[in-house]
Amino acid sequence: MLESILLQASGGSGFNPGSLILFGGIIIVFYFFMIRPQQKKQKDQKKFVNEIKRGDKVVTIGGMHGKIAEMTDEFVTLEIEKGGKIKFEKTSISLDASQKAYPKS
Repeated sequence: MLESILLQASGGSGFNPGSLILFGGIIIVFYFFMIRPQQKKQKDQKKFVNEIKRGDKVVTIGGMHGKIAEMTDEFVTLEIEKGGKIKFEKTSISLDASQKAYPKS
């Protein structure tokens, strides 16, 4: 009886390399489908914000369309319709309004 209890206790534990491979595969898939594209998007956005210049037509994160009237290192003043001007942080610029958001295929 004692012998059968000891055999049952030791039978279930052990190293399973299949589960390690599965866990590693999940990490790799997560990196290539989640982390890497997000890093690339952030890098492209930072490059775009650093390359904008006076006179560019842009869209802010909140959806405001305008033309850049003035710029500093941290702020952008957008000229909106009929001469109105609004000051935004430079990081709130989302995309270039002169490019098509959805190009034709």
